[in-house]
Amino acid sequence: MKLPLVATLGLTAALTLPVQAQDQDMSFFITSVGSGNGADLGGLEGADAHCSKLATAAGVEGKIWAAYLSTQEDGQRGVSARDRIGQGPWHNAKGELIAEDLDQLHLSPNIVKTTALDENGNLINGRGDKPNQHDILTGTMSDGTAYFPREAEDRTCSNWTSSGEGSATVGHHDRHGGGNTSWNAAHNSRGCSQDDLTKTGGSGLFMCFATDNK
Repeated sequence: MKLPLVATLGLTAALTLPVQAQDQDMSFFITSVGSGNGADLGGLEGADAHCSKLATAAGVEGKIWAAYLSTQEDGQRGVSARDRIGQGPWHNAKGELIAEDLDQLHLSPNIVKTTALDENGNLINGRGDKPNQHDILTGTMSDGTAYFPREAEDRTCSNWTSSGEGSATVGHHDRHGGGNTSWNAAHNSRGCSQDDLTKTGGSGLFMCFATDNK
């Protein structure tokens, strides 16, 4: 009769087997750092590349990443964040379920301060922390769709290419503050510069989702 693996290796050896520092099932995170240039992320392409770079640095490879960001267009609906991120399910860096699918994500997601982690599994500062960084760039309405049609008010910092004029819709990853607890559509930023984002409680961070989960 074959002995179990633990009995075969010995208890000491089994306890010393290498443990991965990063959960390979991670499919959601908030960026630990922004672009460094306010809300100018290099457009959607630059934001997606930033997601991929951070995930790879955290030890997660082989996934396709998309930033949870919408755009605004003239005369038609822009690109919607919910249409960019696949179908789910999504888990954070500790393996905790964020949402099974798009409906759950936009109706009752498991997004609070203790679950909306960065790519390394670290907490993002929220309300009451110094500095507060709970304003997460989205440019989207609460159902994950883009604003339609383009309004006089910029809600995407010129489609993520402005670090000066304009503003962007942000969510509160900690679900606190200002009477609005929306994770993706709490209010608009004061402006698009790094300084303006900081003044309204953010740091130019945004959410990344793996699009190819099964």
